[in-house]
Amino acid sequence: MDRNLDIQIVETLKSYLASGVEEQVDYRKFYLYSIVTHSTAIEGSTVTEVENQLLFDEGVVAKGRSLTEQMINVDLKDAYIYAFSISSEDLKYTPELLMQLAALVMRRTGSAYSTIGGQFDSSKGEYRLCNVSAGIGGRSYLAYNKVSRAVDDFCTWLNEQITVIDRTDIASCYRLSFEAHFRLVTIHPWVDGNGRTTRLVMNMLQRQLGLVPSIVLREDKGEYIQSLVDSRENDDSTIVQDMMFRHHIANLHHRTMEYLT
Repeated sequence: MDRNLDIQIVETLKSYLASGVEEQVDYRKFYLYSIVTHSTAIEGSTVTEVENQLLFDEGVVAKGRSLTEQMINVDLKDAYIYAFSISSEDLKYTPELLMQLAALVMRRTGSAYSTIGGQFDSSKGEYRLCNVSAGIGGRSYLAYNKVSRAVDDFCTWLNEQITVIDRTDIASCYRLSFEAHFRLVTIHPWVDGNGRTTRLVMNMLQRQLGLVPSIVLREDKGEYIQSLVDSRENDDSTIVQDMMFRHHIANLHHRTMEYLT
């Protein structure tokens, strides 16, 4: 664990907030659009931030983009608006809430599946009833018959951590959100949309803890995915935590300088 990052995030966040960037008209809305655009880009979407702004605000469909790509972005935007609207200080995480969020993420692009394990519908946020792996030839995720219990345990752990964490300790709060993302994506509860949904939960938790939500930029996709793999293989979540910290610090610094110049 790189403790220098814990110090850097505090100083960077102070500069970011002092710059007044968040006081710009509609800045938070466009920041959310940026989160959505980059999150879907990690999953293969080619829709740009400008195209999403036109789609979300004016209903203008981007030329050359598939309907599926654009619906993925609309669904994720709606999921974020809902998640941020309920992320109060005393919010409790439950399996039902996580399934509700997954259903919003997969609302227009999810589908029904019939497997040996049974039938389930990803558009309803239902857990997968089949085994999945991390890409072709990749390591298998948790067996499907263990997912429900694992999500229950995850919610119990997260609610306990939220209760005891010192909310004035910015670095610890961010590390908790990164850890929550890593744990949930490692469980991989759904057949599709795990990345988008778990990053949504991470950002929702950050909002709940009074933090500026972090963005995983599309250009950092390779390093992000590799850090998840390395954390799993080494049983060391600080690898992905440090990666997320470095890029969040860089992004906040870039946005601050962009606004001041």
